[in-house]
Amino acid sequence: MEKKKKSEFSKYPVEDKTILIIGYILLGLFIVAIILPMVYIILASFIDPIVLQNSGITFDFSKWTLTAYQRVLSNSQIWVGFKNALIYSILFTFISVIVTLLAAYPMSRPDFKGKGFFNILFVITMFFGGGLIPTYLLISSLGMLDTIWAILIPGAFSVWNMIIARTYYMGIPRDLQEASEIDGADEMVYFFQILLPVCTPIIATISMWQFVGMWNSYFDAMIYLNSASKQPLQLVLRSILIQNQPEAGMVSDMQSTAERARLAELLKYATIIISSIPLMIMYPFFQKYFDNGIMAGAIKG
Repeated sequence: MEKKKKSEFSKYPVEDKTILIIGYILLGLFIVAIILPMVYIILASFIDPIVLQNSGITFDFSKWTLTAYQRVLSNSQIWVGFKNALIYSILFTFISVIVTLLAAYPMSRPDFKGKGFFNILFVITMFFGGGLIPTYLLISSLGMLDTIWAILIPGAFSVWNMIIARTYYMGIPRDLQEASEIDGADEMVYFFQILLPVCTPIIATISMWQFVGMWNSYFDAMIYLNSASKQPLQLVLRSILIQNQPEAGMVSDMQSTAERARLAELLKYATIIISSIPLMIMYPFFQKYFDNGIMAGAIKG
């Protein structure tokens, strides 16, 4: 009889086994810390708030309700906000990725004159900014208030993403460009037809970061957009929650106050689920590229 092959884990020395076990335990705790709140929010969105406060999570389906989802989804402004958020996120991601990739390419070239100056200039903008009031005055003077451009343009260029993309470019063999030059390709042909197809992981990673950032953003829209028809989903959901929260001093009608507090608590969980659905659908399609893209900066700086 042949002896069973030893597992890879059994081949490690005791010190390595200890480190691996500790690492697995910490990773398991980290995963549990992420999953448990998600499961709680999903279940709590179906349970009556009074039952949730008194008894916690229950699987007595007679105590469950779809009121929160009915109230949220029956609001026409929700669908307007969903459409706006989708448009803003897609356009912002496209503009940001194009600008970032174009800026990162010359910064990755060793023969680019002025590279050091632009590096310093970019890094300074990561740590210092004009502040909210000067930015608001600038956008106002450019005539972008209450327009889609106030949401898309100011944050389109990310220095951090540019550094990641530049590092990825630098990891691509120089032989690829030399071969393209021998075949008669100029810089534009090399960049768009040869280099970018090789950079799919970093493009997917940056796209995901920017899409998620814009989808979750509401502060810029709250500052620069006045029209309700232009508000993104996050700002609409915020308005719904605020409208249903009891106001200070509402004691004349205790029943109405309690009902508004109950509805606000119920809507809170439903709005989290609704706003997270597009991101949960999107992530699996980007996951295969995400691991390679996120590690780009760990190889060469």
